[in-house]
Amino acid sequence: MENPTASARSAYLGVACTLAGSIGFSSKTVIVKLAYEYQIDTLTLLALRMSFALPFFVAMAWWAGPPPTRLMRRDWTAVLALGFIGYYVGSFLDLAGLQYISAGLGRLVLYLYPTIVLLLSAVVLRQPLRAREIASLVLSYGGIALVFNAEAHLVGDLANVGLGVLLVFGSAITYAIYLVAGSRVVQRIGSMRFSAYASIISFGFVAVHFLAARGLAALHVAPQVYWIVLLMAVVSTVVPLWLMAEGLRRIGANQVALLSCIGPLSTIALARIFLGEPITPVQLGGAAFVLAGVVLITLRSRARQ
Repeated sequence: MENPTASARSAYLGVACTLAGSIGFSSKTVIVKLAYEYQIDTLTLLALRMSFALPFFVAMAWWAGPPPTRLMRRDWTAVLALGFIGYYVGSFLDLAGLQYISAGLGRLVLYLYPTIVLLLSAVVLRQPLRAREIASLVLSYGGIALVFNAEAHLVGDLANVGLGVLLVFGSAITYAIYLVAGSRVVQRIGSMRFSAYASIISFGFVAVHFLAARGLAALHVAPQVYWIVLLMAVVSTVVPLWLMAEGLRRIGANQVALLSCIGPLSTIALARIFLGEPITPVQLGGAAFVLAGVVLITLRSRARQ
């Protein structure tokens, strides 16, 4: 029989890992904005990020070991396609969009991916939308509209803010597609192994794109950028992946999804500390709407289970 004290300790540790992992993931947006202060272009930044993270993903694939069953051609095709759209296209769109909008708005827009999963399920799987789900969509996109309007007025450049939001929203769409299309592949391969394979494959796409468009000479950037990218690879990529996996193991997916709502709020706080981005009542109100909508979707998923 399991020791209640040990079980509670494991749950507390799972909560701590999830919160720390969510904050780590959310720091990526702020770190990207710091890198842009050194006049680096999006493709070079993405190439450096993937290069620094590659050894960690190779180590992750080795640690996960061989897949439990022999992978078929369709499995490798799925990993290839999802690595392309989820880690290559999605990452590029996210980094590109952050050139035009604040870290806080960028993270909130990216956090809309559960609503896109909901819409994809309604269209592709023909799952009807219930009243709670419609309310979640209204709250989420109403919150984004509030924050977008406030930032556009603050910056005074509606076109660039709109472009940034569209690019990051495109990234959220690719991540939603990645989640919906990759669910069965993940079950066959395993989540850690799948993430490692898809990331390694995406490095190949990034490398080809970078070499064709920029060339190796473009990697000569300000020394500070290398440290920033290393920080991005470790603090906002590799370590959070391990922490979230540990959180999933200890407390389960639904609790992890709810606790992850701290991510956008921590981005807003970190952006204030490290970038000097203002925190306004409208921004906080919009963030509250978005998070409330995401929580409704999460609770809906739990109820259906």
